[in-house]
Amino acid sequence: MATLTIRLDDELDSTLSQLAQRTHRTKSDLVREMLRREAARAELRRSNALLRPFAERAGYLTDEDFFRDFA
Repeated sequence: MATLTIRLDDELDSTLSQLAQRTHRTKSDLVREMLRREAARAELRRSNALLRPFAERAGYLTDEDFFRDFA
């Protein structure tokens, strides 16, 4: 496992520490989970941007259009 060192301002460190205490998890564990989620969101946004032109040409302009045919 790699190690990454980051600097947090006092307010963010306090927020993270409080969250860690409330959830009985380490700050490192919380940050790893947050980074994984953000990486997944970024990939979803990238995929959405790539697929949007194809979906629009096929008539899928809204979420409702999509779910009408695929839900």
